[in-house]
Amino acid sequence: MGAVAAGRGAGRPGKPVGAITRGTTNPNRLRRQDRWIAHALAPALRRADAPPVAVDLGYGAAPWTAVELFDRLREVRADVRMVGIEIEPDRVAAAQRVARPPALTFRRGGFEVPLDGQERPLLIRAANVLRQYEEDEVEAVWARLCARLAPDGLLVEGTCDEIGRKQVWVALGPEGPRTLTLSAHLASLDRPSDLAERLPKALIHRNVPGEPVHAFLRDLDRAWAASAPYADFGVRQRWLATTRTVAESWPVTDTPTRRRLGELTIRWDAVAPA
Repeated sequence: MGAVAAGRGAGRPGKPVGAITRGTTNPNRLRRQDRWIAHALAPALRRADAPPVAVDLGYGAAPWTAVELFDRLREVRADVRMVGIEIEPDRVAAAQRVARPPALTFRRGGFEVPLDGQERPLLIRAANVLRQYEEDEVEAVWARLCARLAPDGLLVEGTCDEIGRKQVWVALGPEGPRTLTLSAHLASLDRPSDLAERLPKALIHRNVPGEPVHAFLRDLDRAWAASAPYADFGVRQRWLATTRTVAESWPVTDTPTRRRLGELTIRWDAVAPA
């Protein structure tokens, strides 16, 4: 996929907006995002009058992430429709073998998010899409995608490692960014700041002294170190103790139930670039 700026396909009628990504993907790579999305979006999914539409934007060389997200959202709303969108025609053609029309379909497109008629998606997920772009392109991409959302829709944009053990994403509503979520396989986590390498493009270059996200990760590491005695009861208890400490001074928005899964969600304005 690509940005709407810097000449990456913008302004050419009929041409998808964006540039081709590496396309790296693996089964279950985005399971942590999937389960968070299914939880966060559940109220909106359930109250939708018509079958809600979700989009997996830039799903990559194989369609696994779109299929998996579709199956997980169906556990919340059985008639949800999933549209996988890719800018590379060969990837779209290859995905047709797993399509389940009309519920699960694949089509060519980019940041214009081509859907039928006046459809506005309840979800757009763009994972590992913006890392190849410049930081100053992110705001325009976010604005364009948020403008396509349904009134109570959600844009989830972030990155992860190759097997999905370290993930960080931003959740945005039609009005803009709301929260930042860190999610990790706790047993393989040396310290919370290991997640810094997976910060989304808007923050990846901001992990330096003087920036809020740097201070946040610093405080997480300090709380993790102070919570070392809890490791005798398991890494989950150490993480819960760490997040309790951090929540005393940072606007953490999730519950202990979510944190038990290795997550931590904080208000975006607390970590936004200075």
